[in-house]
Amino acid sequence: MTKEEASKRYQIPIAILDEYESWGLCSAVKQVMGVWQYDDQDLERLSTIMAVHDMGFDAEEVEQYMRLLLSDADTTRERMRMLERRRDAALDEIHLKEKQLQRLDYLRYQMRGQKA
Repeated sequence: MTKEEASKRYQIPIAILDEYESWGLCSAVKQVMGVWQYDDQDLERLSTIMAVHDMGFDAEEVEQYMRLLLSDADTTRERMRMLERRRDAALDEIHLKEKQLQRLDYLRYQMRGQKA
């Protein structure tokens, strides 16, 4: 499958595919007649990349996570720490949004009370 086909079929932005190729992590990717060909293993890796990207990882963190994942060493603890840090950050964002909603609701409540 070419880069364009993979992008279209799986809705992966070309920029993500370019980044993936630039990391040199896609050993299974073959370049045939100047066109990258993706196999099932590449698509599985790209799925992981999209998942961690959607979780809020920046490009450097995605690359680091993928390098750890594809390492011959056991990197489970390090990857788990990365996921836990991202989870903690997401919870902090949720709590901030909850506080904002409470303040917003309070102001709405006050305004409704003034109309009566």
